[in-house]
Amino acid sequence: MDYLRSTFVILTVIMTILTLLPFWRNQAWWVRVWDFPRLQMATLSLLFFLTEMALMPFGGPAAQIVIVLSMACAIYHALWILPYTRLYPKQVRASRLNNLPTLKIVTANVLMTNQQSDKLLALVEQHQPDILVTLETDLWWQAQLNVLENDYQHTLKCPQDNLYGMHVYSRLPMQDPLIQCVVAEGIPSMHFRVTLDSGDEVVLHCLHPMPPSPTEDDESTNRDGELVAVGHTAARASFPTVVTGDLNDVAWSRTTRLFMKISGLLDPRRGRGMFNTFHATFHFLRWPLDHVFHSKDFTLRDLQRLPEIGSDHFPILVELALNPRVGKGQRGLEIEPGDQFEAREKMNNAGVKSRHVHTAEN
Repeated sequence: MDYLRSTFVILTVIMTILTLLPFWRNQAWWVRVWDFPRLQMATLSLLFFLTEMALMPFGGPAAQIVIVLSMACAIYHALWILPYTRLYPKQVRASRLNNLPTLKIVTANVLMTNQQSDKLLALVEQHQPDILVTLETDLWWQAQLNVLENDYQHTLKCPQDNLYGMHVYSRLPMQDPLIQCVVAEGIPSMHFRVTLDSGDEVVLHCLHPMPPSPTEDDESTNRDGELVAVGHTAARASFPTVVTGDLNDVAWSRTTRLFMKISGLLDPRRGRGMFNTFHATFHFLRWPLDHVFHSKDFTLRDLQRLPEIGSDHFPILVELALNPRVGKGQRGLEIEPGDQFEAREKMNNAGVKSRHVHTAEN
């Protein structure tokens, strides 16, 4: 029994250290990676708390400290993910009118080495999105997706074999499209404007920055700088705006929250669920990496995590209704003192300015 108690004391100390680590503003991957598993850490901390209550309910001060630490960790992580549960108010209103212009988007990180393209094509056939955004697509994937061009005649293509290829297939006419590497060579983003059937125009920014990890980018500096720069661009937009892609950051992270504050964009998942898109295989290691943010001009018609396509990511589908009159009553995250300074600092560290991001408004 003493061995078991000691084990849980050690586990609680480790959990406390990992919980505190992201308070450090260091951009190293081994710090920033602990922004991701909030749900898993909340669950484990709760299990530690319940077990410790059973093992040492009448222990001395040291035992009480351990129990309080486990409870505090569980509550702290739960507060981060609470907005992405149905216990929280919805940030984006549901669309209740059927006569509004709509925009349906499917975003799919296909996993470059995955060769089950038939699954993605079947989902496109089933859901008939207006725009398909694919990530990690190389020349092989481009060849498989060529069949879409009968219906999706407007395309942007950037096939690459470095896991950062990107393609966009659109039924809607594109204006002012541009593929650019905002922060790092070989890491493209796509920026363009589409015309809805109603004649209204919408700007889209499609992103796939590198994640902080030991195998890709040692720091989150470039990712954070690109997100904030796009956020500034979205805040100045003259048109309704959508930002989508695999942002390699979780919805509840400090950086994503900063992006939402700076941009004024909304997240339709808030108050509806996490819609975890990664990892498709490992159920316990899942968090929301694939995102669709949009301006207040839209309300929500549909939001789904689609079935697996052989990738390590699930595709995500969103259908937005253009309704500025109702949408203007929606509230985003409020900018707090210091947010603008932090945003400038992140862009400076990455060597990027918001003016570097193509506005797609010419």
